[in-house]
Amino acid sequence: MRSLAKLDDWSPSDVHAVFELADAYQHRRGPVTAGSAAMFFPPTSLRTRVTFEQGASLMGLDPIVFPDTTLDKPEALADVARYLDNWVDIIVVRHRDLAVIEGLAAAHALPVVNAMTDENHPCEVLSDLYALRQRGEISSLRFLFVGADGNIARAWQEAARVLRLDLVQCCPAGLATPGAAWTDDLETAVRSADVILTDGPGAHADALESYRITAALLDLAPTGARFDPCPPFVRGREVSADAVEHPAFVGHGFKAALLPVQQAVMAFCLGLGPSGGSASRQ
Repeated sequence: MRSLAKLDDWSPSDVHAVFELADAYQHRRGPVTAGSAAMFFPPTSLRTRVTFEQGASLMGLDPIVFPDTTLDKPEALADVARYLDNWVDIIVVRHRDLAVIEGLAAAHALPVVNAMTDENHPCEVLSDLYALRQRGEISSLRFLFVGADGNIARAWQEAARVLRLDLVQCCPAGLATPGAAWTDDLETAVRSADVILTDGPGAHADALESYRITAALLDLAPTGARFDPCPPFVRGREVSADAVEHPAFVGHGFKAALLPVQQAVMAFCLGLGPSGGSASRQ
């Protein structure tokens, strides 16, 4: 039994095991099991909720979905996890507070998967890396994250530490993620980037206005560079409309990887291998 609260808790072999499972699910050979999954999502969740719910159903798990606010009560999280262990096999949680996910996982009652917090978003980054891996080796790629510190920036930093990725953050001084390799020279950074990533500006829209990714900037990137803005993106905010029409844009297609990766994460945390097998209750 494993949980995924943050990628810093995982090893490279854990990530590669998830990618192997995702390969199996993509080719409809992934392990199936019997059981159920308790899922907690806010009303605004779209891509993450669809792929976790559909993924669970396709692999034999019955998704039981609650609002994320169900977890916002005085009851100890360890008690919540131990009660749920009577009826479900895994918990999937999207909640603003990473401590909620860590508190559920600390009970060691059943696996817990982080489906997004204000601190990080590990499954989103795993899916992007899996999509890149399907198109070639990722260890040699140069990653550029354009945007301020936030949950997507921190999730990419987690992935970079685990997999030793070449990742640079580009934003104004003072807005970078602590510990990140950083530059404020966007044009120079784009010229050497194989993968260009963005996130919404949050409270820093004015400061990041000059860091908007445009088609003209993408023209400066190396041949074969990929532009992968984190959804939901807004044209005219972190990306220009012509950037979304640029040949480098891979955003919509890349997110197809969310489905097999969400399935793979759940299977890995449940201890299922690519050849199948189940430890879940019948």
